[in-house]
Amino acid sequence: MTSLNAGAPRAQHVPVERTFHGQTFVDNYEWLRDLDNPAVMEHIDAENAWFDQHTADQHDLQQQIVSEIAARTKETDVSVPVREGEHWYWTRTWEGRPYPGLFRTPLNGKDKQVEKNQGVHRPTPGGYGETRVFDGNLLGSAEDYFATGSSAVSPNGTYFALAIDTRGDEQYKPRIHDIDGDLVVDDAVEGIGYGLGWLADSSGVFYTRTDDSWRQNEVWLHKLGTHPDEDVLIFEEGDELFNVSIDESRDGAWLVVTAASTDTTEVHLISTTNVNERFEVRQREHGVFYTVEPAGEELLIVHNANHAGFELSSAPLTPSDPEDWQTVVVPDQGERILDVEAFKDFAALQLRAGGGQRVRVLKRKSAGWSAPKDLPIPETMTVETGENREWDARELVVVAESLIQPRTWFAWDVKDKELTTLKTLDVPGYDPDGYVEYREWAQAEDGTKIPLTIAHRADLDRTGGNPGFIYGYGSYEISSDPYFTALRLPLIDRGVVFIVAHVRGGGEMGREWYEDGRLLNKKNTFTDFVDASKHVLASGLVGEGRLAAEGGSAGGLLMGAVANLAPELYRVIHARVPFVDALTTILKPELPLTVGEWEEWGNPLESAEVYQYMAEYSPYENISEARYPAILATTSMNDIRVSYVEPTKWVQKLRETVAEDSGLIVQRTEKVAGHFGGSGRYQMWERRARELAFILRQLEVA
Repeated sequence: MTSLNAGAPRAQHVPVERTFHGQTFVDNYEWLRDLDNPAVMEHIDAENAWFDQHTADQHDLQQQIVSEIAARTKETDVSVPVREGEHWYWTRTWEGRPYPGLFRTPLNGKDKQVEKNQGVHRPTPGGYGETRVFDGNLLGSAEDYFATGSSAVSPNGTYFALAIDTRGDEQYKPRIHDIDGDLVVDDAVEGIGYGLGWLADSSGVFYTRTDDSWRQNEVWLHKLGTHPDEDVLIFEEGDELFNVSIDESRDGAWLVVTAASTDTTEVHLISTTNVNERFEVRQREHGVFYTVEPAGEELLIVHNANHAGFELSSAPLTPSDPEDWQTVVVPDQGERILDVEAFKDFAALQLRAGGGQRVRVLKRKSAGWSAPKDLPIPETMTVETGENREWDARELVVVAESLIQPRTWFAWDVKDKELTTLKTLDVPGYDPDGYVEYREWAQAEDGTKIPLTIAHRADLDRTGGNPGFIYGYGSYEISSDPYFTALRLPLIDRGVVFIVAHVRGGGEMGREWYEDGRLLNKKNTFTDFVDASKHVLASGLVGEGRLAAEGGSAGGLLMGAVANLAPELYRVIHARVPFVDALTTILKPELPLTVGEWEEWGNPLESAEVYQYMAEYSPYENISEARYPAILATTSMNDIRVSYVEPTKWVQKLRETVAEDSGLIVQRTEKVAGHFGGSGRYQMWERRARELAFILRQLEVA
């Protein structure tokens, strides 16, 4: 028989030996990392041509999927207005335009008094006094790629700082302009990271920079109108395990600087009035992870000094130790406190419980805080706090959604304890009653119960051996919580069962769930996904030979691992920006982000045990001669998180190793894009349509 992969691009062998801990691995494709070699780009172009050739017959299906996404999207729309200072802000989208814009309107004296006495008085977007803050379509019109990062309105409401990326490499240029005059006042700084903050007098902005390994390690202050050479270094982190992030306190008094590794943090507060007024909240201690939220004359701290599920404590606005912290909330068994947001009269607690998210509100009392109260949101929905920028607020905006319930914004009146629906995402032609969503539990080989979230058409025969699509991630304590997107409907509407496998390594079931899927427990992530796949196949919900799998980034590592562990379970696998050459990367501290990753995966440079363990699961090094399913690998040239070279090497190794009767193996690389693909919603639709068309054809659904 003729192999489906006959004639596919094949890169030459250039053997490179890698020897650690007495073990030697020969890598024939490491040379593909060298972008100065013209043969590398020639190979990438050949792979894209091979993909185009073998998906040419899918063009009509791709266009149909794009049309279906467009039909389920209200392209001209506005967001829920959010108050910040003396203005209300909202985003606007337009039909035919790829990027959103930000608009505002001022509060007049009457509005302020109404809000003070009667509650929130939200304006109607488009009314008198509306001013454009920025329009992404104007800023990005001449760019092949356009994305925005951090943004911040100055305390006096005059200026707007916006970080812009035109390559996809997550190196931003801050653009500061006078909002009402629509004049750029400063765009001299180049190459910043994430996070922007303002001095209290609106005379300058804080920003971060990265080192050569793309680690955010510095905080700088830039005064408006000055040359960048005059910028002042405010904070520097020397430990390569730690990344720095910045945020403004909601009352505008403090810049919160957090130095964090996977397991440890240290927080510094810097006054926005006088940068020389600063202090370290608590000196770092390995294994103690804490976050700080300024709350007026005290600090609210979420930390794990006493409980694996973290706790909420109150601390003085000074340097302190855990023994100085007063416990406010201790989580129940199985709960994990995630974060707290402080306001003048209340605080909002985000946590995990029962495999889902919860939001609880605490009211400030004359001494201390009240007991937290759960907001009355259905437990089947993912709930989190929305945009809440105002310190002196009387309401909390939260958003809730599920796989089949569109995103809905609620306002919780803290005083009156009333929940009001502000907006539900308008999805034209969509009726949630035509779909069902439910939770099942698969059993791992070690007896662990793995939660699955499942959605499909309501009229589907659950015993009919349907086509299925299973998604997984399982790293960094990141939870794959259910959310709504029109990009999923072309699958479900065609009778495909959509499954999210909440495997260990994520945070769905608390901190222990994460610990059981990292470091020397990492293989649990992969076997959990295999066991979840076996569960839906054994139940009859999904038919044999009709299951697709997908994951991206660390979830792409998961895809590569399960392809090696159980290739027979899947008809097609999509690995997006996949971390499939994990051991090679983690052995290279000179690469972006590697050193900080040692607390997630282990350090194979120093530990023979870690090296051996990673060598046993790293996808690139464990491909067998078995029959593999069809595989689609997608990546981007400017991705600084997972290099394009990893899927490129992996695809080559797959083609030369797997059985001849394996499925089609293809790769597509975006030339001007980063970790999250191309920019703008229409490029996103087209990219997703290509991916779904490939998957659906492999499943023989369309």
